[in-house]
Amino acid sequence: MLHIYNTLTLEKDRFKPLRQEEVKVYFCWPTPYNFAHIGNLKTYIFEDYVIKTLKFLWYKLKTTMNITDIDDKTIRDSQKFGEKLIPYTQKYAKYFLEDLQKLNVTLADNVVPISWLIDEMVELINGLIKKWYAYLWEDGSVYYEIKKFKKYGNLAHLDFSGMKQSVRINNDEYDKENAADFALWKWWKDDDGENYWEKEFIFGDEKKVLKGRPGWHIECSACNLKYFWAQIDIHMWGIDNIFPHHQNEIAQSEAFTGKKFANYWIHGGHVTVNGKKMAKSANNFYTLRDLEEKFSSVKKEDLYRAVRLSFMNARYRESVDFSFEKLEQNFTNIKKIDEAIKKLSRLIDSGSLSDAVFRRDLREELQDYIGEYIQKLEDDFNMPEAISIFFSFITFANTHVDSGKLSFWEANALLDMYKTFNEVLSIMNFDFIQEEIPEEILEKFEQRNLAKKQKDFQKADDLREELLTLWYKIIDDRSGSRVEKIK
Repeated sequence: MLHIYNTLTLEKDRFKPLRQEEVKVYFCWPTPYNFAHIGNLKTYIFEDYVIKTLKFLWYKLKTTMNITDIDDKTIRDSQKFGEKLIPYTQKYAKYFLEDLQKLNVTLADNVVPISWLIDEMVELINGLIKKWYAYLWEDGSVYYEIKKFKKYGNLAHLDFSGMKQSVRINNDEYDKENAADFALWKWWKDDDGENYWEKEFIFGDEKKVLKGRPGWHIECSACNLKYFWAQIDIHMWGIDNIFPHHQNEIAQSEAFTGKKFANYWIHGGHVTVNGKKMAKSANNFYTLRDLEEKFSSVKKEDLYRAVRLSFMNARYRESVDFSFEKLEQNFTNIKKIDEAIKKLSRLIDSGSLSDAVFRRDLREELQDYIGEYIQKLEDDFNMPEAISIFFSFITFANTHVDSGKLSFWEANALLDMYKTFNEVLSIMNFDFIQEEIPEEILEKFEQRNLAKKQKDFQKADDLREELLTLWYKIIDDRSGSRVEKIK
């Protein structure tokens, strides 16, 4: 039974979807004005394993994410570099999607640049004006009047005493000292350059064409309304977006539809670096490209899997402290996983396994492992403990592989268990299973073994070194001698 810590209630609530046949999940995703940093990556990874856990638990999902290609930052930086807004944001959106692919993050069913939804935003704003939640200000902008929405502040659990109220804020982001009317449509100013739209808004009997652009908060409400209409099951993103962004989404969406917007709000914690806040001024601000450069000697696929594992080793609601040392520890963990799967796959491919029946006690132990794994996932996506169970399984599987007692069916069941764990973890590589070694490599390998048998150790060492230059390594252990491609 799945329980989710809900920012709205500050409790672990039992998950009850609106409709069993389609769970609606929305997540705010990037503002593409630069490369995603590791704080962003942590959020993307936690959202991905939430989605994969829900699918693993047999929920049928429909997912949507936006790309915020119109906001203060994208306009500022496109102007700074002398580029048109949409091509500029498309460039960084492409880089962002490449990062997701590297980290084994599955894309949402709908990936929607907000620039596609201008008309939907205008329709939504006009609806809020008609219901008296929005008004035209003297600067030509349209604002949301928060005092009209009685539940304003519930998500962020705000105490309005001592806060600045009855003010208007035109900036996309602001601090928790302000309970302010916020811009739904922002009047054009010189700094915006050619980034504006001219749209018709209706104020009672009067129609006005306003030159400008949408505010940040209205974007996600419009995206949800287009793809999910009034209500969704789950809304996710980082803790920084609780206020003002998500609070304002609720105000807009619920005022427009009259229905509760989202039942479950899931927010991820911050990332620090060696115990300090990540900032360019502190020289501890890293992107995936920075990590690729620093660890250029590490195979990129292993780096990406280690980054993913690093950010799954803490509860998603908690802050994660990143360091190069911790990342390097996960290089070792990834190698341990790979070696365990290789060891098992070699045994299966050896042809030496018996056709004996599947032992009942082993079957029950496998069921216990997967049962405990599911139990941790159902406890608010408790990934650190789920990973702990997985590593315990690796030890269990290795012990049985070394025992020499596995049947063909049992060995394949162990391999299937690795694949089952990976449906959520997405950190395992199965490409090497039944990998064919080229004939010329096998020939050099046999020559080396013959040289070793004839006690020509210099020739054996030379052939080993030659194979290494061809990206193949020789492994001698208790099971014998073999050659493998270096990954």
